[in-house]
Amino acid sequence: MNEATSDEDRPDRTAARPGGADDATVKALGTLSKALETVEQARGCLYAFHQLTGGADLTLGEAVEELRAAGHAQQADLLEREILGRNVIPGHWTYQVIESYNATYYQPFTSIEKQVRDELVDGHAHLYEAEMKEARRTWGHPDHTAGP
Repeated sequence: MNEATSDEDRPDRTAARPGGADDATVKALGTLSKALETVEQARGCLYAFHQLTGGADLTLGEAVEELRAAGHAQQADLLEREILGRNVIPGHWTYQVIESYNATYYQPFTSIEKQVRDELVDGHAHLYEAEMKEARRTWGHPDHTAGP
């Protein structure tokens, strides 16, 4: 490791490990962060599911009208009665699935993850990754600076 050549190249002290945080704790918090990131991805998939399903239902409405206009009222009525606006799981549209996920899983997860970080490392997020960045970067290289 080379000596820092400018303020940009000094270690990022805002991401410094608080006193008393050992390697095992930092690693465990890195794993917790990885789990939360996966939950964030899953939540994004739920929003994609919501938008795709909602878009399909709107397009289905167009198909129903087109079938009716083409003289296929029986088939249009069947689709309208059985599929258009149908729940995706019993009693739920997609927005309700998201609301339930957020209230039952996502919000408690994010709240407790923050509580654990607050208790163990003064709230520092991504401490494991910050230390990995510091260990892997090339000091003095303009694209490997510690901070922005």
